Amino acid sequence: MLSAVLCDDGKHRCKWSLSAPEFVDYHDQEWGFPEDDDYRLYEKVCLESFQSGLSWRTILNKRENFRSAFHNFDFNKIARFDESDIERLMLDEGIVRNRKKIEAVINNAKRAQEMVKEEGSLAAFFWQFEPTDPNRAIASTSPESIAMAKALKKRGWKFVGPTTAYAFMQAMGIVNDHNQDCVYWEKVEAARKAFKRP
Repeated sequence: MLSAVLCDDGKHRCKWSLSAPEFVDYHDQEWGFPEDDDYRLYEKVCLESFQSGLSWRTILNKRENFRSAFHNFDFNKIARFDESDIERLMLDEGIVRNRKKIEAVINNAKRAQEMVKEEGSLAAFFWQFEPTDPNRAIASTSPESIAMAKALKKRGWKFVGPTTAYAFMQAMGIVNDHNQDCVYWEKVEAARKAFKRP
């Protein structure tokens, strides 16, 4: 189980949030809160894919650069990217310049468009993998993240394996993996209870 620690402001937080200064705001304001905006969901899938093999701190510090380079992760615009866009992105020092990951973002934009046509929204697809058992041990994957990764792969998505899918589920509030001693566990739980599933 992830541990919670007492911080200087008197609040208990998940221990990982103290491993870098920029993590505190991300932990307090974003991580675990339920999300149903398709562009935010797509952004997070892409950023988690870029993070594979790297630290989340690297990606978080480059997030605004990623947003600028990828039109705020508007998958309808990214789906039109061509080889010249790939070359442009490979020269962009503000992002992670990995050709296969960049190509995956473009491929996944096209798959996202297909998913919206078939499911109504990305949110409708992703939230169907919400676990029914909220009291499981925190790990790097889950049966639901494995199922999500398989479903995405079947639809032609790239660079979204079970571990990436689980990190995405944690971040987007599909699971609440704040430590129960963390002050934000209750805040996220309240937000999840009030959240209208798509």
